[in-house]
Order: sequence, then structure tokens, then C-alpha cells
Amino acid sequence: MENEQQSNLNPSQVPIYTFKIKGHLGQQWLNWFEEFTVVLQENGNTLLSGPVVDQSALHGILKRIRDLGMPLLSVNSTDSNRAFDTNSDDVIGDL
Repeated sequence: MENEQQSNLNPSQVPIYTFKIKGHLGQQWLNWFEEFTVVLQENGNTLLSGPVVDQSALHGILKRIRDLGMPLLSVNSTDSNRAFDTNSDDVIGDL
């Protein structure tokens, strides 16, 4: 029943998650995270940001990050109405 409620969510109600990963994500892994904005930071970290519809989807993303073998530094959720800030001074590129 939980999934039925989640599937009826308006896209503006879906939380946006930002995952910070230590190291730069290589081009060969982009298809694993195609639903996310991928930003390489100047400090050598990668930010992945995008909608996560439910806990099952969240666990799936965390498993993909684990399978990369790259340390997960942080996970944050924000209101979907707030834009992901890619204009930060420490951003060096957007894949």
C-alpha cells in the first residue's frame, strides 16, 4: 500500500536527494545515474542530485554507489521545489 501512495505523488512532491561521493565519477558509470545531475567538484568529489521517489529507490541508489567502490561522504534530501545549486564556486564541470 505504501507504494500505491508513492506512485500518486505529484512530481513537485518527490524529494530531491544529493549524494556526495569521494572522487570523480568516471564517464563509464554515467548510465548508472542517468536520472541524476552529475557535478564534478574542484575538490575532487562528485555530487549526484535528483529525485528519489521512495525508500526502495533510495536503497537502490545507495547500492549502486556501494558497487562503485567509492566512499559515500554525505546524503541530503531537500524539498523538490529547491533547485540544485550547480553555480557553486567549487564546481569544475557538469557531465
